[in-house]
Amino acid sequence: MPVFEYKALAESGKAVTGLREADSPKTLRATLRREGIYLTEVLGEKEQRAQASRDVNVKRLLLGRVSAQELAIATRQLAVLVGAGIPLVEALTALVDQVEHERLKRVLGDVKQRVNEGSTLADALGVHPKIFGDLYVNMIRAGETSGALEIVLVRLAEFTESQARLRSKIAGTMAYPIAMMVIGTVIMGILFTVVVPKITRIFETSNIALPWYTRVLIALSGFAASYWWAILLLLGGAVYGFVRWKRSPDGRARWDRIVLKAPVFGRLVRQVAIGRFARTLSTLLKSGVPLLTAMDIVKNILGNSRLAEVIEQARAAIREGESIAAPLKRSGEFPPLVHHMIAVGERSGALEEMLSNVANAYEGQVETTIGALTSLLEPLMIVMMGGVVGFIVFSVLMPILQINNLAGG
Repeated sequence: MPVFEYKALAESGKAVTGLREADSPKTLRATLRREGIYLTEVLGEKEQRAQASRDVNVKRLLLGRVSAQELAIATRQLAVLVGAGIPLVEALTALVDQVEHERLKRVLGDVKQRVNEGSTLADALGVHPKIFGDLYVNMIRAGETSGALEIVLVRLAEFTESQARLRSKIAGTMAYPIAMMVIGTVIMGILFTVVVPKITRIFETSNIALPWYTRVLIALSGFAASYWWAILLLLGGAVYGFVRWKRSPDGRARWDRIVLKAPVFGRLVRQVAIGRFARTLSTLLKSGVPLLTAMDIVKNILGNSRLAEVIEQARAAIREGESIAAPLKRSGEFPPLVHHMIAVGERSGALEEMLSNVANAYEGQVETTIGALTSLLEPLMIVMMGGVVGFIVFSVLMPILQINNLAGG
């Protein structure tokens, strides 16, 4: 049964909007009329898409996105319903009633309708790739084929939750240094453009020779006060040029190689990518997805084109009869621990468990590295800001002391 978005008027004259399941707009009108609500507009599936394209605003952009946590909760609820022996269409109906997120509710309503019309769950989910990615759809397809849909749904929920926790931890760790950098930049800008010029005006009437560091401060302050707009334009142009270059195929490849070789952050990026690779591949293989298909999915979620290139090379080697570990070892991009454990897993027939162990090890390393970065970045940024403020204070106070000494003498 489709889900309609409607606009209506209550008997009191108050405007009402909402979502409601109905066979057709006519049925919806009759149902609402019995409740004392009179329709003014009904948005069907095509109308909803047209309205969404015309009415793109900040609220829709912020509230319309389906988070990984919301998707994980819905997946776990569906797993419980299917595991209880409820038919799939009825389980989807209950899930639509349970979900509160408007966009996810509409999408699940469409999925339920397609399944009710004879489509497989995987094909119905595949119509909405922005919410259900290749990994999700292929795992569902493997679960339907093997008859283990409930188990696959549970694994999907656990995988989605673990990835959401990891992203949240990384974002939370980087939020403080970024906020400190922004606040520090604003403070420095105010000091150089407003405070310092007013203080240094007292030196204009003095006849003393200013120290070199004071002259440097006055020159920097004067430049910032006079050409702040040029500085902002230059920074904006630099950021725009960098983003354009990074989005190009050659720029993306070069940047991803540079990132992997960065002293501290490169190690973190590699650990996150390897942990994601191992966890995703293990989850896909446990769910019955073929190895070549799983490798193709994993390649697209690593977030680094260089490592994705290595996975593609490994996939080609596997197609020719080679093992997984050998091409990973040849690339030099995966640490010895990874390809040794994968090789052992291939020989012992426990590849999924070995990949899960690799994921656990590298996810633990990510947490350790994040903790070390946090403890390093905070004092480093404080020292840098303190150094700049100290330079300003020292450059201003020293000439003032000289003027006082001359006046006292």
